[in-house]
Amino acid sequence: MTGLGEYRPGRSWLHRLPAGVKLLGLGALIVTMTVVVNSPARLGVATAAVLVAVATARLSPRVLIGQLRQVFWVVGFIFVLQVLLTDWRRALVVCGVLLLAVCLAALVTLTTRTADMLDAATRAMAPLARFGFPVRQVAIALALTIRSIPLLVEIIRQVEEARRARGLRISPRIVFVPVIVAALRAADDFSEALIARGID
Repeated sequence: MTGLGEYRPGRSWLHRLPAGVKLLGLGALIVTMTVVVNSPARLGVATAAVLVAVATARLSPRVLIGQLRQVFWVVGFIFVLQVLLTDWRRALVVCGVLLLAVCLAALVTLTTRTADMLDAATRAMAPLARFGFPVRQVAIALALTIRSIPLLVEIIRQVEEARRARGLRISPRIVFVPVIVAALRAADDFSEALIARGID
């Protein structure tokens, strides 16, 4: 399974776009979808547009499905919650937009090297350095965030496999507590590594 944030080399138009343009476009598209997509019909149009982008990016559908599979259980929980609180149409729109946002983010990470994204973010923040903004520290935080995404997904996968192996039912104590504990341990490891390199 492909981890979130894993770059896949290619020669499509999306691969050739500068990282900064892709990041700005990703933010603009997600905000636009959140505001404009408010019905199943508009969700269908947005889905078709994203599918066209996927096809023209020349990425394997299996790779993209692998990205989405890792968030299906979260989206499923949100869908049930939305149905209980609102109705199935609203639940479909909310979860559909969420999945499309993840799909767009996957398109960016699959077609952009992490180093290029960090360089683009650092250049964008560079003018703020004269006002005392910690550009270097923020860039490191972004790098750690990107690195933590596949790590967190792997932690969730391991906890789920352990739960199934023991035949336990899904519950907050059995699923979320081990994930939180493992994530905190990983954060401690990151912290110790940064301190050892003089970044406190």
